[in-house]
Amino acid sequence: MHPLILAIESSCDETSASIIQAGKVLNNVIASQTVHQKYGGVVPELASRAHQKQILQVVKEAMVSARISQNDLNAVAFTRGPGLLGSLLVGVSFAKGMAVALGIPLIEVNHMEAHVLAHFIGEKNPTFPFLCLTVSGGHTQLIHVKDYLTMEVIGETRDDAVGEAFDKAAKMMGFPYPGGPLIDQYAQLGNSMAFQFPHTSMPDLDFSFSGIKTAFLYFLRDNTKLNPNFIEEHRNDICASLQKHLISMLMKKLKLACDQTDIKQVAIAGGVAANSELRKSINEFSQKFGWTSFIPEFQYCTDNAAMIAIAAHYKFLKNQFSTLDVAPLANLQIGD
Repeated sequence: MHPLILAIESSCDETSASIIQAGKVLNNVIASQTVHQKYGGVVPELASRAHQKQILQVVKEAMVSARISQNDLNAVAFTRGPGLLGSLLVGVSFAKGMAVALGIPLIEVNHMEAHVLAHFIGEKNPTFPFLCLTVSGGHTQLIHVKDYLTMEVIGETRDDAVGEAFDKAAKMMGFPYPGGPLIDQYAQLGNSMAFQFPHTSMPDLDFSFSGIKTAFLYFLRDNTKLNPNFIEEHRNDICASLQKHLISMLMKKLKLACDQTDIKQVAIAGGVAANSELRKSINEFSQKFGWTSFIPEFQYCTDNAAMIAIAAHYKFLKNQFSTLDVAPLANLQIGD
């Protein structure tokens, strides 16, 4: 069977819909939410309200773009978690309503597993097993991927995610939200060796980024006391140095994971996978250590429904359908 599936993503502040047919993603419609910019971060209640306003139009656009009708669908997929509970609830409720109305199966998808499976949307796909470094504003994980639907977290952050460290550092420097991409932008013009920051040492394959945020706060405080224009005058060098430091913390653990597992197929996923320094480092390490690396297209790095669609495709083939009493889970873990 060549299933035709509608997928919905609403875990945070992106409302997205995608159509997949026979394992081929036909489109990837994303509506971003600008309402959070003036608050310097995502406001959960505002996010859920925006999803309610946008979801119908986003789904309609995906259906029209794919030139299909509702009656052509074989299943409806949605993000069950992790994410913001109110945002997830909008997507879950919409998907349930469509499934009941059309009499077709419902498929729940783990958001983090979907980030990993985004690597199977295009033509260059990893083979099993492989390691995936999944990095975003809410997660930092090292995942041992054994099959499409069999994954194990072998390392993760003990506190904050690396994406949050980028955004919080940007906020300290006075950048608008989201500030992580701006750090990347300014870093292109700076000297990454201009400033040094302390490393947080964690056992085995785990990460910690709370310490670097505190150290960066004190770094800015102490230097702006001496020179009130310090940030403005050294903006590019600060961004380059911080970015290099954060990415080196990620790469150190990824290299250790490869050594421990003897796996040389390596992928990156999540919003921070769009970071230019991380992409450059993955390529450099691949050449140096003989890895085969996989880097997703930019549109599949941030939250999107295409990754939900590809995950749903593999679950459909295994008849892994959900019941109508399924509820969103804000802290859903890989393997749950």
